[in-house]
Amino acid sequence: MKPAVVMDTNVAIVANEKAAQASPDCVLTCLERLRKIRDAERLLLDETRCILEEYRGNLHPSGQPGAGDVFFKWLWNNQGNPEVCQFVRITPDPARVFEEFPESDALSNFDRNDRKFVAVAVASKEGPPILNASDRDWWDDRLSLECCGVRVEFLCPELMEDR
Repeated sequence: MKPAVVMDTNVAIVANEKAAQASPDCVLTCLERLRKIRDAERLLLDETRCILEEYRGNLHPSGQPGAGDVFFKWLWNNQGNPEVCQFVRITPDPARVFEEFPESDALSNFDRNDRKFVAVAVASKEGPPILNASDRDWWDDRLSLECCGVRVEFLCPELMEDR
């Protein structure tokens, strides 16, 4: 079985060249990672389809005009293929957004909208990395996430440097 990953939407947005802060090298790294997901990895999504809906709200299912859109079209067309993606059950929770999100005071201010990615990574029991390209919030909370067993892979570390 292919290794699993969870992908923040910003990876495909950067591949679409829609993130002004992303350098050409960062865009290339995201393009290469989308290819790797397509060819050699399995993308984890939630059964409630929150992640897929976020992708759909930020990417074009027609596959145009960017590489992130092409990836999303491919994912959308192949979402029923377990070699491409796997849907993981996560449970809504009024306080933590999802029950699977770690109970940690250090993560109490973590972006509520990004908690679905963490919840999927935790619920999968596979220890997949969460791919992030341009969102600095992941960097700010990386140590707290690591303490809870959540790995974040920073595709564009130059964007994480102190501002």
